Amino acid sequence: MQANDARTLRSAAIPTALAGIAAIVISAAAAGGRGAVGAAAGFVLVGVFFSIGLISLDKARAVPHLFQGMAFLVYTTQLLLLAIVLAVFRGTTLFHTGAFGFSVLAGTVVWMIGQVRGHLTAKVLYVEPAPSPPATSAEAPEAGEAPKSGEAMAAEVTERRR
Repeated sequence: MQANDARTLRSAAIPTALAGIAAIVISAAAAGGRGAVGAAAGFVLVGVFFSIGLISLDKARAVPHLFQGMAFLVYTTQLLLLAIVLAVFRGTTLFHTGAFGFSVLAGTVVWMIGQVRGHLTAKVLYVEPAPSPPATSAEAPEAGEAPKSGEAMAAEVTERRR
């Protein structure tokens, strides 16, 4: 994983985890233990889905001409898996489904805001910088000689132009 992708993952995962803790506390107060379990399950689901999606898109960068198709495939797979999870746990008594639904929604919103913020604050070069040419012997100071000041270099350039 590239360093900027790891930063994006952290910038999305940390706020989502904090929001998850808050949602668990709020759900526990509102709906009891089942609400806390529902909120925890929702935030775990969001964290796992979006983390896997981000990591798989990082791997897809190796093939740039397929990246957009891979992103679409990851998105549709996430929606399909979420629909399957919702269908499986439709009438469950394991957790409070309302707390689960609201935590999935809140987790998704917080994750997306964190990911957008991570992308906006990342300093990613979009142009490869040209390598600087090696210093010639005329420009490099001799051994033991102090480097030239800006004024001395400007005077030398002016002398060369004459």
